[in-house]
Amino acid sequence: MNTLSLRIAGLVFAGSFIFSPMTAQAEIAKNKAKVSSKASKTPTHSAKDEEEAEPDVQLHASADYKCELGNSLTMYSNADDPQHIAMRWKKRLYRMSRVETTTGAHRFENTKAGFIWIGIPAKGLLLDSRKGLQLANECKTAQQVLAESSASTDSAVQTK
Repeated sequence: MNTLSLRIAGLVFAGSFIFSPMTAQAEIAKNKAKVSSKASKTPTHSAKDEEEAEPDVQLHASADYKCELGNSLTMYSNADDPQHIAMRWKKRLYRMSRVETTTGAHRFENTKAGFIWIGIPAKGLLLDSRKGLQLANECKTAQQVLAESSASTDSAVQTK
């Protein structure tokens, strides 16, 4: 019996040497994967800084939007940079970056502030992605209001 327990103990001891380096290599590989996945998830500082910095809108074209419930906002666009716009909301300027959509809607986001602007030909919509709320809905420029009223006038004339 003593011989059997010595042999089993010897095998266990030898087995720990055989599996120990492999386990250590597996641990190292796992740690490297964790570090690389954390690095890929962390946004670059320059993109974060761009969203935090207040954009210069002096040479930009602006569009004033009047929304339901008395809200208003202003969008500033630059023909040289179609990937970004600036938005004035509640007396602050935010830099918004374009996000491609499959529907053709114009979607801009500022992930730092949590804002999402969705613009379609009929109206615009401002969302708070953190709280899951609509901040402003039925946002229209003066041109959109005129186009809407002339379209309703034309349809009223045609129905008579």
